[in-house]
Amino acid sequence: MDAFGDMIRGVRAQGSLFGSSTLTPPWSLHFVDGAPLTLCAVLGGGGWVVPEGHPPESLRPGDTVIVRGPGTFTFVDEVGTRATPVACGEFCTAPEEGGTRHRRGWHDPGDAGAAGATTLVVGAYPVRGEISGRLLDALPTVLRVDSGGGGDPVLEHLAAEVATDTPGQQVVLDRLLDWLLVCSIRTWFDRPGGEPPAWYAAQRDPVVGDALRLLHAEPAAAWTVSSLAGRAGVSRATLAKRFVDLVGEPPLTYLTRWRMTLAADRLVEQESATLTEVAHAVGYSDAFGFSTAFKRTRGVSPSEYRRTTRSPGPATASGRP
Repeated sequence: MDAFGDMIRGVRAQGSLFGSSTLTPPWSLHFVDGAPLTLCAVLGGGGWVVPEGHPPESLRPGDTVIVRGPGTFTFVDEVGTRATPVACGEFCTAPEEGGTRHRRGWHDPGDAGAAGATTLVVGAYPVRGEISGRLLDALPTVLRVDSGGGGDPVLEHLAAEVATDTPGQQVVLDRLLDWLLVCSIRTWFDRPGGEPPAWYAAQRDPVVGDALRLLHAEPAAAWTVSSLAGRAGVSRATLAKRFVDLVGEPPLTYLTRWRMTLAADRLVEQESATLTEVAHAVGYSDAFGFSTAFKRTRGVSPSEYRRTTRSPGPATASGRP
């Protein structure tokens, strides 16, 4: 497991598709859910995404955009469109409203080829817990990947899948959206002139990357800088310097913060787990040492954190046409 894989593992599509919509101008869809992450893929045509409080972004065929909540956004045929915004959220709009056609199924022959039509697929994602929250913090409000990016093969599969009604289709579409989400974020981080978070960029370093993978694969191990350096095949001094230079903090400081992130999610998601069990799971021999480290890092005790942080419940995604 690497740092990126760890942080994105809690972001999953599950029935997270607005029915692939064919839109004929003028149209204006206002996505009111304010989901933590919303993925929009343009299979044909184009338009503009207008995030709340941010400038519009043009979208062309093959483009993908990720919008970070909690703000809402609007998808329009053109900036200043005369179409009345139609709220997309719990229910889909009727075909006669706003010149926009939605459908609950996937196959709707005849509309996609209409002049000026746009075909859009949207997935709304939950982002649960502290682990995935660290990834969310590294993303801008609007992340756009142009056609030709790493997700192009996925878009081809999406376009083929939404054109037919077949058993298990929703499961396939969910997986394709997950694939597209990962590809889009990686392409954004890796773009020329990009400024990815330090923990992502450092994974490409042959020394620090190995150390990060070890820390994420075995967070409960009794790591020291010396033992980590030995596993990475370098001297203690070399690892310590390169880690600080690339990640911005010493290896064991990073490890402690990561352990507390893991512990925070365990405290909320595993309500029956004792503090001792959580402590052992993240590398502490007893609840006292764990509680001291948690309070030093988080400012509250594990028990208080558990009491005041509401359990997110089962992981589900909004998927309403």
